Amino acid sequence: MNLPNKLTVLRIILTPFYLAAMLIDFKYHYFVAVAIFIVASLTDMLDGKIARKHNLITNFGKLCDPLADKMLTTAALLAFMELGLCNIWIVMIVLTREFLVTSFRLVASSQGVVIAAGIWGKLKTVSQMVFSILIMLAIPFVEMFSFDFATFSLISNVLLGITAVLTVVSGAKYIVDGVKVIDINM
Repeated sequence: MNLPNKLTVLRIILTPFYLAAMLIDFKYHYFVAVAIFIVASLTDMLDGKIARKHNLITNFGKLCDPLADKMLTTAALLAFMELGLCNIWIVMIVLTREFLVTSFRLVASSQGVVIAAGIWGKLKTVSQMVFSILIMLAIPFVEMFSFDFATFSLISNVLLGITAVLTVVSGAKYIVDGVKVIDINM
């Protein structure tokens, strides 16, 4: 297994540890969670750069890299929902897009077609990761300084709502572009 694929597997392994750190109450658990999330997010950036630079792109990476991203970002949304920081509709929008695009990728793959992720998909993933990190970093301070939780929840939902909009745009663009290169009447 090459290094980019090992980084992808590491991201998959780190995801449940991240979720546990977010939801299990122990001293500094939010800081542990954000540290895990940042490391996992960096593996996403590194695996792609290394794979492209050293021509280490594999079928495993093409399939599992986006899956690992979805696992990590979905874990963050689920943690935020559990903590009252993410509306269920945002989670529904994001998951619906992810299921549709993944299904579309499988159809394309079965026809020997690889549809590359576009700029909108990358913006969606980056916004999810950056906003998730910002929210996680803010949680301990909100608790420590007794900041109004309803206001913080509103701010969190606005940030995650932006990612939901990018999710819809990127999903629609992916499917529109994909319909041009695959046979949908199979």
